Amino acid sequence: MELLKLSPSERSLGFMNHMDSIFNEFFNPALCIDENADRLWNPVVDVYENDGSIVVKAEIPGIEKKDIAVDIDNGVLTVKGERKNEEEINEERFYRKERVYGKFQRSFRLPEGTDYDKINADFKDGILTVTVPRVEEKKPKKIAVH
Repeated sequence: MELLKLSPSERSLGFMNHMDSIFNEFFNPALCIDENADRLWNPVVDVYENDGSIVVKAEIPGIEKKDIAVDIDNGVLTVKGERKNEEEINEERFYRKERVYGKFQRSFRLPEGTDYDKINADFKDGILTVTVPRVEEKKPKKIAVH
C-alpha cells in the first residue's frame, strides 16, 4: 500500500470547497442540486407589504400554469409545482448544466389579519404574484348618548 502525502494547501482547498458548498446551500439553495437526483429546488421569492396587502412574488420561468398550485392552510401560504425537463439529452453531450428541474415548494406564515377569502394569484412571464389582502381594521366608533 502506498501512502499519499497531502500538502497543506491541498487540505485547505478541500476545506474551503466544503465551506463554499455550505454557504451556497444556505444563501442560494436554488443552485444547490445533486445532478444525479431529482429533488426539491427553491425558486427565489420576494415577500413585501403594500397598500393593505401582503405580496409574494416568485420567479418560476419555464413552468406552465397548470403545474403550479397555491394553497393556504392554517395561516400558511404554500406555493408548489414542478419544472419538467423538456427533452432528454445524453449527459455526454452537455458542456454545462445549470438549470434546475424537478419539484419545488415554498411556504410562508402569513401575519394575523389577512383575508384568506380574497387571495389572488397571477402568473405572467415566469413570475407568480400572490396578493393576500389585509382585513380592514375596525376603527373605534363614537356613540352619541341621548
